[in-house]
Formats: sequence, C-alpha cells, structure tokens
Amino acid sequence: MELQDIQQRLRECIAASGIQQKDIAKGIGVSAQTVSKYMKKDVFPALDTFAKLCALLDVKSDYILGIAEY
Repeated sequence: MELQDIQQRLRECIAASGIQQKDIAKGIGVSAQTVSKYMKKDVFPALDTFAKLCALLDVKSDYILGIAEY
C-alpha cells in the first residue's frame, strides 16, 4: 500500500465519522486547519496524533495503514 492510499483511507474515515473538523481538532490537540490539511493536502499526522485520531474515530490503525480489512 502506498502513502496516497493510506491518506485516502484516513480522509474517508474522517468524512464517514460525521464529526466536524473543529471537534476532531479539539479531540486530538491540533488546529482545525491541521485537520483540514489532512483532508485536502498530502499531509499525514505524526504517529502520536495518528493514534489519537484512530481512537477518536474508533477506527483501527491497521485498517488505515492497509494491514487489515475493516
């Protein structure tokens, strides 16, 4: 799996969560602009932020990373 595929899965999980970007940002300790960059640009969160994001979205990191199926 390539980085672009991982980023696309992350975008899909954020969009499917139904949680507003500002609430995601608050929940993981980043700015709303940073979450917007995850959605619109080829930006991937730091590992600690990625772990928080997976927990907040209730998504397994293995799925986003392409290691396991949803």
